[in-house]
Amino acid sequence: MQQCSVHDVEARVLDAIDAAETVNLLAEAVRVPSVTGTDAESDLQHHYARLLTGLGMDVDVWKLDLGDLAGRPGFPGTEAPRTEGYGVVAVTEGEGVPALALQGHVDVVPTGDLAKWEGSDPFAARISGDVLHGRGACDMKAGLVANLAVARAIHRAGVRLVRPLAVHCVISEEDGGLGAFATLERGHTAEAAVISEPTSGTVITANAGALTFRLELAGRAAHGATRQEGVNAVEVFWPVFEAIRRLEAARNSDVPEVFRGNALPYPIEIGTVRAGDWASSVPDLLVAEGRLGVRLDEDPAAARAAFEEAVARVAHPWLRANPPVVTWPGGQFASGRLPAGHELLGEVSRAVADTTGAAPVEAAAPYGSDLRLYTAGGIPTLHYGPGDVRFAHAPREQVALGELLAVTRALALLAVRRCGVR
Repeated sequence: MQQCSVHDVEARVLDAIDAAETVNLLAEAVRVPSVTGTDAESDLQHHYARLLTGLGMDVDVWKLDLGDLAGRPGFPGTEAPRTEGYGVVAVTEGEGVPALALQGHVDVVPTGDLAKWEGSDPFAARISGDVLHGRGACDMKAGLVANLAVARAIHRAGVRLVRPLAVHCVISEEDGGLGAFATLERGHTAEAAVISEPTSGTVITANAGALTFRLELAGRAAHGATRQEGVNAVEVFWPVFEAIRRLEAARNSDVPEVFRGNALPYPIEIGTVRAGDWASSVPDLLVAEGRLGVRLDEDPAAARAAFEEAVARVAHPWLRANPPVVTWPGGQFASGRLPAGHELLGEVSRAVADTTGAAPVEAAAPYGSDLRLYTAGGIPTLHYGPGDVRFAHAPREQVALGELLAVTRALALLAVRRCGVR
């Protein structure tokens, strides 16, 4: 009899998910240009705090002390200039520590060349058929909205949970994880967490890490007409670049089974290159910035050392006398993974299978995320969310609305089952 009652409660919660309302909530979110570090990031945090308060949840909204956080052990680093930031955590009624936290970040990356966007407005939230287009639609406002829709459905269905459900809305994931770090430092926790990053229907139980590096290579300036009197910093960079590619191949020669199907789970890439200040001069400085993939369970310090050694070993007479300078600014993402055998994987898989009819595949992701901060903080965590990460950070960014609703239903079922009902 009790089992039937639980099934009835689950059905009520699933029926309380309003598809049109959820899509509108996503469109509304995409229209807020919450590029990491901007005022719009704070605007969206306050907006979600109001929505969650309206659901009767206990909402903690606080202004981050940026200076204090930067001085704490484990500070993850930042890349975007930021003058303020806010944390938002909402918790339902219930006994003890939240049985589940649903986490998502409100910040998005910059838009890039506006001419590459159809309609030239990346924040228009254009809907074509079953797809919503726009910056942040995939990474990860669809996942964030799914989390909010779960809390709204539970509230609307009149369901009271035995143990609390928490919703964490964080900032600054894109440039290091400051928001997640601040949330954990404030003392917010849970028995388990799902970060609804885009996973294309799979369950991501592990993340590689990513460390931002900067390379500075000196040349010797000269007039372009007498270039043989100088040393071109672009030319001396090339053997360094080739050494980086060799290091990348070596670090990807033996990868864990969880990365099956991914030929390059630990990529190293140069993202920006700047050299010279005059067209008719030999450039005397090149600055290159990029990201170094961190292997699962690898100490970031060991990854940095391997990179620095590979750069230092480059056999070039000019570089031996003028060694490249390697520094590590910006975001520093360690790797992270769900503890082996943890029950959360099975719970999520059953919720997905029961709502979609197909069990998800377990996989790992080649990028860093807030997962590593939550797992390091003692919260078993995985990713499951709407969207295909190949659309993230691109002018074709989009998310399928059917996938948004499917994930919302699975997470709602997970929340009811894990938290229990009165």
